[in-house]
Amino acid sequence: MQLSSILFRKNSIGVEISPQGVAFALMGGNAASPSLERVAFRPFAPGVMRVSLRETNILDTQAFCDRLAEAHALLLHKGTRLSVTLPDTVGRVLLMDVEGRFKNRNEALDIIRWKLKKSMPFDVGDTHLDYQLLQMRDNNDMALLVTLVSRSVIEQYEDLMVTAGFAPARIDLNIFNLYRIFEKRLALLEECALISFYGRVLSIMVVNEGIPEFLRIKELGDTPAGDNRVYREISNSLLAYRERFPEHVPHKMFCVAEPDAAREFCDLVSEASESEASLLEAKMVVKPSANAPADQATLFPFTAAIGAALRTL
Repeated sequence: MQLSSILFRKNSIGVEISPQGVAFALMGGNAASPSLERVAFRPFAPGVMRVSLRETNILDTQAFCDRLAEAHALLLHKGTRLSVTLPDTVGRVLLMDVEGRFKNRNEALDIIRWKLKKSMPFDVGDTHLDYQLLQMRDNNDMALLVTLVSRSVIEQYEDLMVTAGFAPARIDLNIFNLYRIFEKRLALLEECALISFYGRVLSIMVVNEGIPEFLRIKELGDTPAGDNRVYREISNSLLAYRERFPEHVPHKMFCVAEPDAAREFCDLVSEASESEASLLEAKMVVKPSANAPADQATLFPFTAAIGAALRTL
């Protein structure tokens, strides 16, 4: 027995919060070989949570804290440090080009807010804003990935998780965690598109040499994954990408969708893109322990939570 490997074994907890409930994933192993130790889910009753850019998201704070604690208890793990993932429509994610260079981070945030203040449906001055420099273009413009969430919205999540006894170490949106869980495979390709239908949200990300070049996120309510509306959104998005980057044509299409609709969704993406689409599944990435599910139907609702847990593994 290797005692040191037991004493210093690292675990990471990811949790997805959605109007349907809280989904936990307890991960072990390491970033190179992650293992899924346990999963847990507790549903919300109708009216506990609503997704909004500006308004209060958690309407029944006691029920929220109770379900969070109950789901965590099912993990049989004492750790309280959480990597949290929220619905994409809680905030805004966009790509933008900025002329010149920033002197420092504060100047960067001021310039980004100034550029976005007329185009956002909320007060940009009252947001939690983060950005990542993706690349310097040939004309010296900076290509940025920008995320904005209302400060009052994100603070409510943070405060309630602390009230429930947890430490929310990192909070981001589903689109990033869906990409993260499959990042190693996608990073091997020069150019590809990840198109997901997850939590009633269609997200499209085109990546060129590991750098996002195009993003589109659309909340589609109760629209089925195979609906003609979904086809139009994908087709129009890919057309917009090709118009901006005519020299870049992604031939590798990857899909994420719930098992019952996965085949139909992949066929729809193939038709809209005129390229064969491949399905990505969480079971391809993580090795389940004896206490965790191994089938994709059971794993799928925990996909974003697994991606969040991988961030701190």
